[in-house]
Amino acid sequence: MRAMNTAYLALERHFARIASLQDAIGLLGWDKEVMMPSGAAERRSENLAMLEGLRHEILTAPIMADLLDQAEAAPARAASAETDWQRANLTAMRRQHTRATALPQDLVEAHAQATTLCEITWRDARQNSDFKALLPALTEVLNLTRAIAAATGEACGLSPYDALLDSFDPGTRQADIDPLFTRLRAELPALTAAALETQAALPATRAPQGPFSLPRQEALGRELMQRMGFDTTRGRLDVSLHPFCGGATHDVRLTTRYREDDFIPAMMGILHETGHALYEMGLPDAWISQPVGQSGGMTLHESQSLIMEMQFCRSAPFTRWLAPRLRAAFGVADNAPGWDAQALHRQLTHVEPGFIRVDADEVTYPAHILARYELEKALVSGDLALKDLPAAFNERIHTLLGLRVPDDRQGCLQDIHWPAGLFGYFPCYALGAMTAAQLRQAACTQEPAILPAIEQGDFAPLLGWLRTHVHGRGSSAPLRQIVLEATGAPLDADAYLTHLRTRYVDRAPNA
Repeated sequence: MRAMNTAYLALERHFARIASLQDAIGLLGWDKEVMMPSGAAERRSENLAMLEGLRHEILTAPIMADLLDQAEAAPARAASAETDWQRANLTAMRRQHTRATALPQDLVEAHAQATTLCEITWRDARQNSDFKALLPALTEVLNLTRAIAAATGEACGLSPYDALLDSFDPGTRQADIDPLFTRLRAELPALTAAALETQAALPATRAPQGPFSLPRQEALGRELMQRMGFDTTRGRLDVSLHPFCGGATHDVRLTTRYREDDFIPAMMGILHETGHALYEMGLPDAWISQPVGQSGGMTLHESQSLIMEMQFCRSAPFTRWLAPRLRAAFGVADNAPGWDAQALHRQLTHVEPGFIRVDADEVTYPAHILARYELEKALVSGDLALKDLPAAFNERIHTLLGLRVPDDRQGCLQDIHWPAGLFGYFPCYALGAMTAAQLRQAACTQEPAILPAIEQGDFAPLLGWLRTHVHGRGSSAPLRQIVLEATGAPLDADAYLTHLRTRYVDRAPNA
């Protein structure tokens, strides 16, 4: 047992109970998206609301405040690796307690129930491109989210939107994001134009022609997951309307969605979600039931999916290994047009503005995030009425990408985040892309074996580096400290923009 004061040890026991509840919530949430029959939605919303309420009740019990005060007031012990983790754990405990006690339990339960019902409503609304059908349920979610943001912000000394950001990425503020996003908005249009010009000058290639058997796509995805290091005894792959990674500790569930006419979206979705899963599987086992053993926020999480999918699995070295495996998977002749490594790399790095965020290329993807960032800030502040969201969404996509959104299914209904109450999450995607580029640059410099191994389909050197510098650190330090210590530089947009120019404008042979 860890040698620490009795108040701290009591806190560990309470937080272990909370972690078990969180695992149960995670598995019920996964089932809701993947297997739950639609008729069970109302009861499931009650189940999840009750569990969230119970979690909140444990976290805000009067004894927790007393134990935190006692543990923090205890005499400091000699520094060691163990006590450093304990101190970081105590900091994370205090943070969770402060945020939880800002909210009444009925608000927590109402939000959990409203988001569950809204997600179910969103499925049909998206399918039918009918925003009006979603409006009542989404209005309820937004109103509850605003109440949570206001109460949490008041308790933590933050603006409402910063309070939402902080829930997904501890310590991140609009003041951190805005200079980075301003730079992206300024530099990406010219970079996109240059990438399109370079692309147009290349010889034409033919895309692989379907149909592509769904069982073969699934088998290919499972093979790639295992190649990357996914432990099939501690996770699984399924199908959902919106790809995601969830589940519980030591039971990581990821999903994708398949198309018969194109295998690339499902394959890249699996590679992306496997990056998330590998992060969860690499968190420190010694702290598995404690706040400090959890992931370091969603920017780091998104960086782990993007370093796999975008940085390495769309790279020329990896596609040289992947091309013959794809031909074998789909029974295609070695000399079939469009199936060689060069053509595959062209497919995986094709730049073209599109409507769907999750299918966007690296160069145009940030525009999707800029649009959503501006919109959700306006929704939370009340500057944008929810009924006007479709028109506002379409206007920003036209401004940033030059596209005319044809319907709400391809517009503001495409993402599950807002129906799920995840206001404040979207910036983590763009920040994660920057983090991924910076981590890749540092990893390949510090461990020269990574790229040669990737060309052999071997992710072990890369995964080992990530386990040391990111995964194994849990939440023992803030995002920016983890990035600084891993890369030797503060988080910024330099590595990301350099990566885009190298791959898409210069077309460097190993990019």
